[in-house]
Amino acid sequence: MKLDKYIPIIGMALMLLLVQLIAIALSKPLEVNNFKAFEDPNDTGNVFVWVAIILIFTAFIFLIIKLNKKWILQAFILITVGWTLAYVFYALFSMFPMFITPDMNLILTIIISAALTFILYKFPEWYVIDIIGVILGAGSASIFGISLNIVPVILLLILLLVYDYIAVYRTKHMVALAEGVMDLRLPILLVIPKHWNYSFRAEKFDKEDREAFFMGLGDAVMPTLLVVSANVFITGTTYYSLPLIGAINIPAIGAILGTFLGFSVLMVLVMKGKPQAGLPFLNGGVILGYVVGSLIAGSSIFGGYF
Repeated sequence: MKLDKYIPIIGMALMLLLVQLIAIALSKPLEVNNFKAFEDPNDTGNVFVWVAIILIFTAFIFLIIKLNKKWILQAFILITVGWTLAYVFYALFSMFPMFITPDMNLILTIIISAALTFILYKFPEWYVIDIIGVILGAGSASIFGISLNIVPVILLLILLLVYDYIAVYRTKHMVALAEGVMDLRLPILLVIPKHWNYSFRAEKFDKEDREAFFMGLGDAVMPTLLVVSANVFITGTTYYSLPLIGAINIPAIGAILGTFLGFSVLMVLVMKGKPQAGLPFLNGGVILGYVVGSLIAGSSIFGGYF
């Protein structure tokens, strides 16, 4: 039985929300363990380092595709997945020192991270990809969100939304890249099936009528950076406590709401059946929502950066 056409959209929105909420929940344990990507969160030079890495990695992917050596890319991404999962689980387990000793933490982290990575490799069904993708996306967004203050994050989001616009609508190399790596069935995207008996493992990528919606994991990670950064670096404002999530402030709530405003506009266009650049809508929405949330909270938009 076919799902209602709006149910996959709702499913995609829920996964995006999960990434953001889990990222907020992970920010404290990751920060306590000093699992940061950059030493100085105020250094805007970090932004250009990240953009350079993205461009180099994009070129690397195209080279791998051209050489027909996709197994190299698959191995690299699987190692990255396992490594990132290890950071997440180690930080989580470290929050329970009364039950889990450091040695036990290390053993549990290695076992769980390796097991999930192995399952992903051997059985890359859509729900396996989505579960690991959500954890991976939340962990990555949280690590970089606690590593970059407000101004560097906003600068990064603006640069990436411009790049995504050019890559999808002008050069169109992002669409070609996505098509080239989709058959690897890795959590570089989130998969939302259009019907209940869908199998991502059996999906034929050479046909135009796809049986699922796909959203790049980066589309969930990038706006979440600002959500986490706002919650970590904006102080002196009201916080609300959420079960399992922790404390969240008004600018971060505004960023979340802004993300979904951008997501709603994006989905209107996606439903027309053409690939769309996600970051112009999602990054634009999260920045707008953050600014409105900061104004409501009466906090500095720049988070004391200047």
